This record gives sequence, C-alpha cells and structure tokens, in this order.
Amino acid sequence: MATAPEEALRNVPIFSGLSDEDLERLGRQMKERRFAEGADVTAEGAGAVGFFVIIEGNATVSVAGEVRATLGPGDYFGEIALIDEGTRSASITAATDILAYGLTAWEFRPFVEEHPQVAWVLLQTLTRRLREAQAHEHTH
Repeated sequence: MATAPEEALRNVPIFSGLSDEDLERLGRQMKERRFAEGADVTAEGAGAVGFFVIIEGNATVSVAGEVRATLGPGDYFGEIALIDEGTRSASITAATDILAYGLTAWEFRPFVEEHPQVAWVLLQTLTRRLREAQAHEHTH
C-alpha cells in the first residue's frame, strides 16, 4: 500500500513547519513519479521540469560527470531551476528504483509564496549547496 503524499511529505524537513491542512493541500497537488534504476531523473543543462521529493529509493547527483552527492528518502531537488527558471545545474540518476512526488513550477511558486517558512528552509538549503560548491571549486 503506497503512502499518501501528505504522510510522506510530513517526514520531509523542508515541509516540517506546515500544518496538516497545508500538507494535505500540497499532497493533492503533487504527482507521483517513478524512475527505474539507472534512469536519468534530470539531465544537466536540460530545462526545469519541477520540484521533486524522493519518497523511496536513492539517486546520485553528478556535475560534469563527477558524482557530487547522493539523495535518499526525504531529500528533494529541482528547487534551483524552479526559482531562476534556468537549466538544471546537475544530472540526477536513479541509483535504485525511485518513487518521488513532483510539483511543476507554476504549482510550487504560489505554494512557497503562501508559506514563507518553506521559502526560509529553501534558502538555507541553497546557501549550504552554494558553500559546498564553492569549497569544491577551491579544492580543484
């Protein structure tokens, strides 16, 4: 039996400040997506598809063919391309079969505008990723 989106979303740190009502609303908007092991979830340089939260499974994040990170249940991706409407900053590949829930840019943006606490967590995540990227540049 698959978990209802809002149950899965409750365990996602970015949404931890939301009320049950908000989680249910968000869950209703999100679409279930499945990716088979080895599949490209997103490709570096491709247009933004949406914001995704991983519910089950793991994925690898690579930049210029070099693995930079691993994502697992509760992790999310796609927020950078959603915010600046630019291309994907990394390639994400399914390391195992993945169950994820996704939102399009036009669904995600109004939700974040109505829930500033989500925006704040996004900012913290973006800042951490930026610092990691800068540290990576200095070591090469």
